Amino acid sequence: QVQLVESGGGLVQAGGSLSLSCAASRSIFSRNSMGWYRQAPGKQRELVATITSGGNTNYADSVKGRFTISRDNAKNMVFLQMMNLKPEDTAVYYCNQATAWSGSYWGQGTQVTVSS
Repeated sequence: QVQLVESGGGLVQAGGSLSLSCAASRSIFSRNSMGWYRQAPGKQRELVATITSGGNTNYADSVKGRFTISRDNAKNMVFLQMMNLKPEDTAVYYCNQATAWSGSYWGQGTQVTVSS
């Protein structure tokens, strides 16, 4: 069964922190590079962080130094630690394979709202 379940979003003040979690089905997660994406209102979905099966990470410039992606290969889970949040980080956050596209299966996402 294909499944992606994101959680951990919420409302936080600027400068605050949030931790997101994603439970993925084995068919999506296993040995694949995974990523966190976000979509702000009126904007296209963008890839903000990726992690390979071996733990190598990459970040968009906009979140570098503030976000940390990690994964638990035994539990098919991906995490995103977000620090020093800014209002422009407000978006619905999704996890998926790093090569996902608009036609891929997507979960419901988790809303992150950062107030100024």
